[in-house]
Amino acid sequence: MNKLVILTSLISLGSCANAEISAADLQPVAGRANFSEFNYSGSDKFYRDNQLSSESEFFNPILPGWYSDPALCTNGEGDYYLTTSTFSYFPGVPIFHSRDLMNWEQIGHVLDRPSQLQNMEGQKISGGIFAPGLSYNPANKTYYMITTNVGAGNFLVKTQNPAGDWSDPIMLPEVAGIDPSLFFDTDGKAYILNNDDAPGNNPEYPGHRTVRMIEYDVTTDKCVGERRILIDKGCRPEEKPIWCEGPHMYNINGTYYLMTAEGGTGDWHSEVIYRSDSPWGPFKAYEGNPILTQRTLAKDRKDPITCAGHADLIQAKEGDWWAVFLACRPIGNKFENLGRETYIVPVTWTPDGWPEIVKEGALVPRIVKREGVTRNVTTSGNFSVYTAFNTTELGDEWMTLRHPGTDLYSLTEHPGCLSLCCAPVHTGDKSCPAFVSRRVQHHEYEAATTMAFIPQNENEYAGMVVFKDETHQYMICRSLENGRHTVWVGQVSDNGMEMVASAVIPADVATLGLRIRSTGECIAFDFSCGNNGEWRKLAGNLDASYTSTANAGGFTGTNIGLYASSKRFDSANSNLTANLSR
Repeated sequence: MNKLVILTSLISLGSCANAEISAADLQPVAGRANFSEFNYSGSDKFYRDNQLSSESEFFNPILPGWYSDPALCTNGEGDYYLTTSTFSYFPGVPIFHSRDLMNWEQIGHVLDRPSQLQNMEGQKISGGIFAPGLSYNPANKTYYMITTNVGAGNFLVKTQNPAGDWSDPIMLPEVAGIDPSLFFDTDGKAYILNNDDAPGNNPEYPGHRTVRMIEYDVTTDKCVGERRILIDKGCRPEEKPIWCEGPHMYNINGTYYLMTAEGGTGDWHSEVIYRSDSPWGPFKAYEGNPILTQRTLAKDRKDPITCAGHADLIQAKEGDWWAVFLACRPIGNKFENLGRETYIVPVTWTPDGWPEIVKEGALVPRIVKREGVTRNVTTSGNFSVYTAFNTTELGDEWMTLRHPGTDLYSLTEHPGCLSLCCAPVHTGDKSCPAFVSRRVQHHEYEAATTMAFIPQNENEYAGMVVFKDETHQYMICRSLENGRHTVWVGQVSDNGMEMVASAVIPADVATLGLRIRSTGECIAFDFSCGNNGEWRKLAGNLDASYTSTANAGGFTGTNIGLYASSKRFDSANSNLTANLSR
């Protein structure tokens, strides 16, 4: 049995408030859809074909699925913490803990209450919370997370217990732009760096940006002094580099290193580095830049990793250096549904003191090794997760959109199941629908649930959704269509929803099994009627690239989850590929 499944089961049993409900006991409730379980199983070919040869080896990415914009810090005592972006999902900014940089366990979220997530209503999926920076100040033994809320501005929160509560936002009106990070120097001073507009807000070309810095007073939690430009354009200004962003500063033996991403978030993404004798510069760029990229590799290479950049460096307690960064793993270098994932690799140093992560022309390794470390938590590779909704709170992997949504779902109202209200909000609205989802973490996967639901009118529908953004979704749901009980597959676009397959079912069937299967390139939808019914294919070979970043754009990957609504999408032209009845 997979270690992650064991851990999940033990956690569920340890905090169980209700006994696990069986499919036979699952009952429908008017106006609600009740789900007794959720199964997710990944089976990517790369992991099937490549086995780890020792307990000190780990698959890259270490956090699969759209764990983008990683940042990490250490307290110097062997505790490491890592955060990633969440955009318009709630709760915001997952935080992971490790004692060895390789085995990571999620310990909660930094932004886990509405007071920390302002003005989320109305923001698109790729709005919200961008690129958190994570820092530890040994002078006051305090951890800081600083980030951008696209709808509210830059802010930071702080705590002395990363697994506990973080403060309400401390807004930073002096810091315009995006991608802030907080640097604590050895002399006790603190600085905020981030990406901002060109000088005078007058760019010489599209993508012309700057890195700016201002001093920060940790005693008053306010910015002080002048905000100055450290980097204009990028490491080779004559080449008109674009989007110098995601800056981090390090004081390494008295030398100040400034590292930024360049090239945008697509295939030309990279990481470059500068150094100076002062935190204010002037900064000299490394002649060997970029120190991380995959941009010039052959397009037809096997198992490609692309879009590598947005890195952060850390020195382990033992003295070795490591880098985390984001990258993608598209199918055949064409598309992926997984978003930008978190990778880790060892850092090497040149004889003249420059760090290098993955030099241009080299491959990001899909397997990394750290001697002396034993693999004990499964967060990557092929794994299965079973969720029985028999607890009083959702696990950390589950998310809603923009708000907690606790008025739309319950784990206690109908014990033993996740109960979703048929609310007058749908997944195309920039609001909070009754939609509870988790990241897709594999190209090849199966996800299944058991649902008790009988629609009371033709507005109500419920089921499962494959969700990229407001206008790129697949869903398999039950509803009333022209008075007949129907299971159908729909495709959501800018024009509304097109029903691409349907099957009429008996009105007295209260319980349905719903299943989604992906080969990476194609996606299929199945259903079963009643308890222990046989699976019946409803739609097969639908284009999985429809919910990919290559097709839809945006900064997230794809989520999959459970859904109920009483608000129908506008109807696109129906194209029924099945009309089965019993």
